[in-house]
Amino acid sequence: MSTQAPTRRTGFRHRAAAGLTALILPLAAMVGLATPAEAATSATATYTKTQDWGTGFGASWTVKNTGTTAISSWTVEWDYPAGTSVTSAWDATVTSSGTHWTAKNVGWNGSLAPGASVSFGYNGAGSGAPTGCKINGAACDGTTQPGDNPPSAPGTPVASGVTDTSVKLTWTAATDDKGVKNYDVLRDGTKVTTTTGLTYTDNGLTAGTDYSYTVVARDTIDQTGPAAGPVPVRTTGGGGGTPPPNVVKMGYFTNWGVYGRNYHVKNIVSSGSASKITHINYAFGNVTGGKCTIGDAYADYDKAYTADQSVDGVADTWDQPLRGNFNQLRKLKAKYPNIKILWSFGGWTWSGGFGQAVQNPAAFAQSCYDLIEDPRWADVFDGIDLDWEYPNACGLSCDTSGAASFKNMMQAMRAKFGANYLITAAVTADASAGGKIDAADYAGAAQYMNWFNVMTYDFFGAWAAQGPTAPHSPLTAYPGIPQSGFNSAEAIAKFKAKGVPANKLLLGIGFYGRGWTGVTQDAPGGTATGPAPGTYEQGIEDYKVLKNSCPATGTVAGTAYAKCGSNWWSYDTPATVTSKMSWAKNQGLGGAFFWEFSGDTGNGELVGAINTGLS
Repeated sequence: MSTQAPTRRTGFRHRAAAGLTALILPLAAMVGLATPAEAATSATATYTKTQDWGTGFGASWTVKNTGTTAISSWTVEWDYPAGTSVTSAWDATVTSSGTHWTAKNVGWNGSLAPGASVSFGYNGAGSGAPTGCKINGAACDGTTQPGDNPPSAPGTPVASGVTDTSVKLTWTAATDDKGVKNYDVLRDGTKVTTTTGLTYTDNGLTAGTDYSYTVVARDTIDQTGPAAGPVPVRTTGGGGGTPPPNVVKMGYFTNWGVYGRNYHVKNIVSSGSASKITHINYAFGNVTGGKCTIGDAYADYDKAYTADQSVDGVADTWDQPLRGNFNQLRKLKAKYPNIKILWSFGGWTWSGGFGQAVQNPAAFAQSCYDLIEDPRWADVFDGIDLDWEYPNACGLSCDTSGAASFKNMMQAMRAKFGANYLITAAVTADASAGGKIDAADYAGAAQYMNWFNVMTYDFFGAWAAQGPTAPHSPLTAYPGIPQSGFNSAEAIAKFKAKGVPANKLLLGIGFYGRGWTGVTQDAPGGTATGPAPGTYEQGIEDYKVLKNSCPATGTVAGTAYAKCGSNWWSYDTPATVTSKMSWAKNQGLGGAFFWEFSGDTGNGELVGAINTGLS
């Protein structure tokens, strides 16, 4: 029996980014000094996005000689907004200076006869589009002369200092061949100011209200470029500060934890956590063949427990009808009748089955109902959690079932399970423009659901092996954050702005840290050489280990970090969890959840912080 289940949910977006890890390294070998653009020639350059996996993409440029004489070499230049970059390239030497990128032919493909063309390609990170393209110093489309291009987009604005009535916005400069004159700041599509600076504080806002900001650059001949943003902002106040009725304090329990981790249902009791939680998500059931199916039969309902391992101190017998985790959960509910238990299906590894399942939502719902209501364990479960990573977007695999598929699935689940059954989902926290939150109709699904578990962790990690180091669970944006839209506050604000009620949103907490090695800089933003060693997996370690092996020395964006030797870790501590719970209450959220029990200390420090913070 494996000591590490293949269905382990390592969370949010990083595995899509992980595909880039092997591609980042070659870029360092290609970066050199950019040469000056050659004199204008008759040529065009055409951009094509060839792939898109959410946090990254594949692209190519095609250079064509449209003149009557041969071209001996070519150079393509363009600008990307801050947060978008080239990670690896082929058939061209690609370099950058800030947000300005240059691609120059390699030795064998520089010469182009009249009418001939050649292409080069690359992989990138982020979601921005190229602007201000030039080929050998001339406009890429062949219709304008150098000097007539509009400015690039500024860097995506970062919101800080949010109060009941104001917010400070900061962005990085746009670029333009004639120079940038000023910037227009737009709130909800309406211009609120024009400024020559790179920051603006918007005052006179309403407490507890959602806003959306974009910034547009203007050049010296008054051409405007593409907008940076949008960035969602929710002001504080407005009736928050106390948890809603029946606040949720929920944790994931993994069926594979009973193996190498030696974490059992009884540990929820012995740690003192059972009296501090309201719900448990049991992870995971599989989704395959269009149906909900058992994840691990041995751990789920067959493993025999001795008296000292059992919640109630009574050993299993060989002939009893139900053993394993399901029977232990039944005993837990008898001891703590306030706890509700949901069976979670999917997760990172098993989300690929949802696409087929939602082709017939009613049949899928029926299969889940039949499994959960199996007479052997029907009394154990109070709800179903559908952990689809990610509807109409890319996770371990890419789903193309359409924006309505998630809503249709939830509608079918509610129709089958009825009004009193808990129906929830773990959902993305990718608030970037055009990101995963934008990919599905979450607001439409909300009417059929009890709540969303917003996975506000795993924003950053050592799948980007060379860094920059960054906290994997930032509560807010901060100067230098590697990707705009990757923080809890913007994710929650975006769900609210789309129409998901605040009390149906739970803030996610990771009971683990993510780390790099080969780091020399204490503060976030340093370079690295790879993932730090971990007990079960490189780049990840439980809180219960890190609190002693690498105690936190600083905080950034509401979470903790530490550098120990050449290793750099970020993780939540009882203090940062408490502050996050205060923020969640102020936002009027429905509560919080965590991944997962076995990462906590033996006396349940982090669960205790969630309980205290939400009380």
